[in-house]
Amino acid sequence: MANAQNGAAPLAGRRAAVTGSTSGIGLAIANALAAAGADVALNGFGDAQPAIAEVSAHGTRVIFANADLSDGDAAEAWVREVQAGLGGLDILVNNAGIQHVEAIETFPNDKWNAILAINLSSNFHTMKAAIPAMKAQNWGRIVNIASAHGLVASPFKSAYVAAKHGVLGLTKTAALELAETLITVNAICPGFVDTPLVQGQIADQAKANNMSEEQVIRDVILASQPSKRFVPPADVAAMVAYLCSEAAGGITGSALSIDGGWTAR
Repeated sequence: MANAQNGAAPLAGRRAAVTGSTSGIGLAIANALAAAGADVALNGFGDAQPAIAEVSAHGTRVIFANADLSDGDAAEAWVREVQAGLGGLDILVNNAGIQHVEAIETFPNDKWNAILAINLSSNFHTMKAAIPAMKAQNWGRIVNIASAHGLVASPFKSAYVAAKHGVLGLTKTAALELAETLITVNAICPGFVDTPLVQGQIADQAKANNMSEEQVIRDVILASQPSKRFVPPADVAAMVAYLCSEAAGGITGSALSIDGGWTAR
């Protein structure tokens, strides 16, 4: 578990795993960690080859390990697979998430259970599996990607808001349990980020509501975001890379907002 010295890549020798990293925010995070010198394990659904090729271009080792993270045993087994594939694990980024929007009284039970399982419980299970080895080496970085909805609520997103609030509580608890070690645990709370998933939602809403995409962005998607600009995925990724560096060793138990002023209201 060598680390960079004398101006070398800040995460050289580190081994990182990022859930939900074949596209969007997760892929941006994987790229940032690889660019900083870390070996990276990717995870996600669909064709992983484009993401593997993209992250590999930074010149570090890249592996792909998939799992059904909604299953606790599978999530913990995924960590062990990554540890075997990379020869250890220094950095864990929990980014995988799903969403469903509906009023509480009609919210499907299976959607509630799935969102809690992926967005919250999977974080617990991957952390549970990763922490023992991090404690044994007395170094680690855990970053949980929460949301502005971990700090404030919006209607029709009961499961997502509940899960993201839970992520912040889990993050704080783990940080306190590990406070006397060199393992930090933090959360990032992005607002609306410009991802392929969000772009698809814009097009769908424009068609359904007979609005221009510009109107949907301004009046619907970014109505709560004072900047009226999407957060670039690279901004979230840069914060993750910083939190995983030696320079951020004193930051733990924090929920860091990158939301264009959303939660400043």
